Amino acid sequence: MSALLSIVVPVYNEARTVAAVIERLLSIDLPLPREIIIVNDGSTDGTRAVLDALPSRPDVLRVIHAPRNGGKGRAIRIGFAAAQGTILAIQDADLELDPAQLAVLVAPILEGRTRVVYGSRFLAGTPDAPVHTIVANRFLTGLTNLLYGSRITDMETCYKLMETPIAQSLDLQANRFDIEPEITAKLLRAGHHIHEVPVRFEPRSRAQGKKIGWRDGVKAIDVLLRHRFL
Repeated sequence: MSALLSIVVPVYNEARTVAAVIERLLSIDLPLPREIIIVNDGSTDGTRAVLDALPSRPDVLRVIHAPRNGGKGRAIRIGFAAAQGTILAIQDADLELDPAQLAVLVAPILEGRTRVVYGSRFLAGTPDAPVHTIVANRFLTGLTNLLYGSRITDMETCYKLMETPIAQSLDLQANRFDIEPEITAKLLRAGHHIHEVPVRFEPRSRAQGKKIGWRDGVKAIDVLLRHRFL
């Protein structure tokens, strides 16, 4: 089976940026063919109209409209289930992470050096993000390493790439932002090595649409502990 990268894009109320992200995903150079799966998670801000107005590209672009908002995790799971590729990648629908970086991220998998890649926002130094965001991420990543014996630097990164059979074996259940620790915990418990590659990151504020909050951090702790001691 020829290599194919399935890029899953969970979208919720991203009318301002989603078209630009899709344009980038369609135009960037990649070392393998791609399919782009947009999962509109019950947006209410005009995102659906933006997506419906896109030129038809059935050969490479699919849009799935969820009937109601179910959370980022549920949108990712819908996208994973619909994917036909040999490698899966997650891309957020905002502009914090440049999709052009997917070419570098997928390379270690194509070269056979690893089966799982994370794009780390911290390997190249501390990003220009709010202090509380950095502290929370450092804490959750440190807790992950403590519980699972790993040495990763960015557990909460959006950029998680892996071979499709691995993703399908995880039996993901999370519906919201707890999908990030669930993916990581299940990968590590299954003995998979997470290879990290540095990525550039342009953080945005809550005023610009950032949705994750402190309650999601508490939930992440619960997920990490629960899956470690199942």
